[in-house]
Amino acid sequence: MNKGPGLFSDFGKKAKDLLIKDYTTHQKFTISSSSYSGVALVSNVVEKGGLSSGDVAAQYKQKNATFDVKLDTESNIMTTLTVTDVLPSSKAIASIKLPDYNSGKLEAQYFHEHATFTSAVGLKKSPAVDFSATIGTPAIAFGVEASYLTASGEFSKYNAGVSVTNPDRNVSVILADKGDSLRVSYLHHVDHLNRGAVVGEIARKFSTNENTLTVGCSYIVDHHTLVKAKLNNHGNLGTLIQHELRPKSYLTISGAFDTKALEKTPKFGLALSLKP
Repeated sequence: MNKGPGLFSDFGKKAKDLLIKDYTTHQKFTISSSSYSGVALVSNVVEKGGLSSGDVAAQYKQKNATFDVKLDTESNIMTTLTVTDVLPSSKAIASIKLPDYNSGKLEAQYFHEHATFTSAVGLKKSPAVDFSATIGTPAIAFGVEASYLTASGEFSKYNAGVSVTNPDRNVSVILADKGDSLRVSYLHHVDHLNRGAVVGEIARKFSTNENTLTVGCSYIVDHHTLVKAKLNNHGNLGTLIQHELRPKSYLTISGAFDTKALEKTPKFGLALSLKP
């Protein structure tokens, strides 16, 4: 639907996914299935710190509408209805997390060839209003986002950024936290890594004068195996290997190490995702 600049929330997403996605220090088991009628089911069980939790999610697609519902072990029920092209090049999203009736939210998205706009409002008295806008092209885009608290008449956040994208690289610069932090990321796909990628990200917190530099890479060993690693200037090292056991079924093993305190016990995680 969108051939324009994309959403502000997508700025730097590819670099962030390489540095964060699939890394875990706990155990997770996922099984999913789908039917020809358009219903998809996903069940998750997670063990973390000796405690277990889980959820069951279902998704139903019909024409331009998608309905999602998720029930977890804390008796929360999350429902989301997404409808595309209510108006040309638009998307409407309604969501609520029960039993918190004040969690309801309505969101509208509009996609244009050279701009995108989003707006979301909570379904309660004196709600927060979120909005974002981007202008540009798929290759280069400028964007802003903000959240306005109607109860206090103040902005709780406002961010701005720029994103540059082409088939081989992605660069983003985001000024966030009301101007108190700056995050710059660069991702480059490398043919020598079998179309894997290298990424660098620097984040600066102006109020504390703190800098965090993180570098990472991914390497495609073969059609079924992916290896990733990341390291920051605080000595935190993360490693990951993911193997496709069968189509759309994955085994992921990851580890976290403190290279400045090697006497500490490393943390390991395991995730098994099966789709029969």
